[in-house]
Amino acid sequence: MTRPPSAAQRRVIDAADPVTGRLKGTESQLAALVRHGLAFRHPRPPHAHFLTPAGHRIREETTTAEAPAAEAPQPAPAHQPAGVFAARVGGEETADAGPSRVREVRSAWQGLLELRRMTNTDGAVDRPCAWERTHLVQAAALALEAAGLHPAGTTGTEGYRVRATPQPEAVAVREPDAAALKECAVTLEKAGWQVGEHTEPRTGARYLLASPRRS
Repeated sequence: MTRPPSAAQRRVIDAADPVTGRLKGTESQLAALVRHGLAFRHPRPPHAHFLTPAGHRIREETTTAEAPAAEAPQPAPAHQPAGVFAARVGGEETADAGPSRVREVRSAWQGLLELRRMTNTDGAVDRPCAWERTHLVQAAALALEAAGLHPAGTTGTEGYRVRATPQPEAVAVREPDAAALKECAVTLEKAGWQVGEHTEPRTGARYLLASPRRS
């Protein structure tokens, strides 16, 4: 998305069904939201439009802004562009890890589950969808962060790190703590990923290889 949604588009987003994310609006409004990555058009009749995870986040931000606040809102961190959600893959700044981040992650995960339901041919939510297979690192990181696991920071070694690999449809997950690595494996398996544990030949460190399950 290159610019914030217009006032008319934001009204459409705010009026979306709170559970399914289904949208109502004019064809031009819905098409604009699709172009901005905030909505997708279901491939099967009646070809309804639904919020993407990014669209759910915009809606969540609006709901939060309208709620009474005990103190003045804090400005968004400079490293996180407004209107853009990215799951933490490990190695980023994690200063904004408070309640607002928890809400963002929860909203993004619920949006992803809805995306699975609407785009998997059988409506299954227990296995990854096509979007996740083309955004492997972000999808795996979102599953881990949504489960409450902690990514590595910029300086410390504790926490998970999700990285791309040369292997098709596979990511590597590293976590120096053996128990935490096992927890990462269990979390990804529950989220519909196939997970295997391996050993680095040179260092002997254990890591995970995870791929989206297809059936």
